Amino acid sequence: MKALVAGATGQTGRRIVQELVKRGIAVRALVRDAEAARSMLPTEAELVVGDVLQPATLTAALKDCTVLLCATGAKPGFDPTGPYKVDYEGTQNLVDAAKTAGIEHFVLVTSLCTSQFFHPLNLFFLILVWKKRAEEYLQQSGLTYTIVRPGGLLNDENADSVVMSGADTLSDGRIPRTKVAQTCVEALFQSSARNKIVEIVAKPDAPAKTYEELFVGVG
Repeated sequence: MKALVAGATGQTGRRIVQELVKRGIAVRALVRDAEAARSMLPTEAELVVGDVLQPATLTAALKDCTVLLCATGAKPGFDPTGPYKVDYEGTQNLVDAAKTAGIEHFVLVTSLCTSQFFHPLNLFFLILVWKKRAEEYLQQSGLTYTIVRPGGLLNDENADSVVMSGADTLSDGRIPRTKVAQTCVEALFQSSARNKIVEIVAKPDAPAKTYEELFVGVG
């Protein structure tokens, strides 16, 4: 197995890279600035310069990779086209390149509530709308996929247990980014994670379950 991570220098993406490295999985990080990325990512990670908005760069990035994990996301700002470009067009480009490259499993990180049009986050230039469109594009691609929809993201780890549910069943809750990263990497190894949307949060009073149990529990 060799993984390409898109969005590798983001807060969630870098944790995905760390989790892959920790498990001894060969990992290539797609970055726009190699010098800046080297200071953020483990030395074991191979860096490749590219951009999800530049499809020509993705072919070389995916060479000899077997799985792809995408944790890209538009940054809050004043560009009204940001969510469309990054969350939708960029993911489209990745999906198309993954099909050409014969990628075996595509893991996409989106968000809770992507199906709720009247959600406050859509005030940020319809960001959830474009994430939902990206999900649909991946689902219709024919690729094996897992779509991970986390709740509010926490930078600090905690001891809370992961709660996993099916699409459009959770509407609030928070989860450490490290647990999101673990969920994404575990999806690569769990047959019951294939072709599913899973929503995840973490709760202190939830029973502890293995990832196998969590993924099997989602219909």
